Amino acid sequence: MVEVAQVPLLSPAQVAQRAPLEHSANGIRYAGHGENQITREELARVVQAVPASVAKALTERAYYFVPLVLSEGEQPTIATGYNVDLGDRAICHRNVALGPAPATFISTRLMQDRFALAFEFFINAGHQFVDAVGVPESFGDLAWSQARADVRGETSQDAYENRRKALNRNPEQIDEKAKSGFLEAAFADALAIYMLALTIDFDYTELREREYPLLAAPSLAERLRLMAKLFPPNAGYDFEIRYRRRG
Repeated sequence: MVEVAQVPLLSPAQVAQRAPLEHSANGIRYAGHGENQITREELARVVQAVPASVAKALTERAYYFVPLVLSEGEQPTIATGYNVDLGDRAICHRNVALGPAPATFISTRLMQDRFALAFEFFINAGHQFVDAVGVPESFGDLAWSQARADVRGETSQDAYENRRKALNRNPEQIDEKAKSGFLEAAFADALAIYMLALTIDFDYTELREREYPLLAAPSLAERLRLMAKLFPPNAGYDFEIRYRRRG
């Protein structure tokens, strides 16, 4: 019988003590710890992709990139390495209060590649920006006009379901709670996809899931162009939308 090497398990506080925070040029505080299978340079590139105007709302938070986060009680446990058993018990991320400051621990070893890891970080940052600042009025106007025009699909399950609920009544009786949920989810999604586009050259269809149809590409492009206007890229990052040409 093959023995599985024991992986050290730590508390979030222990990780924070052992992994000094680095400060990205955009102001975000972060650290990597354990067998992450991502280089320091690659991680720095992902973190610095967050536009400075977005990062300003996130500077009180710390991000820890660790192999696995195990959430089996009030406080998570951090695995500093990987094995199959721990991987089956792990979750993608967990928010933790470390003293007066909030922290987000992200499981790097649950992500298949840099694309997945970057998107996990960006979607967390997007929702945390919404919690801190809210949804810009210009984005709310655009996304709601698209919803009222019945454009196809959405950018996540939350956005899709809340949009459906918001418009499931008489047009004069909008479900305002669902509308708010839709706009918050749609904005966080759009911000995350925008930051991903600044970091990696990817095909939008890679974000497709079975539970809902993806937002039509032209409608997403409208949202992303607004993101670029609201939150210009940092130096060294470029934003570009390219449509696939059909032969």
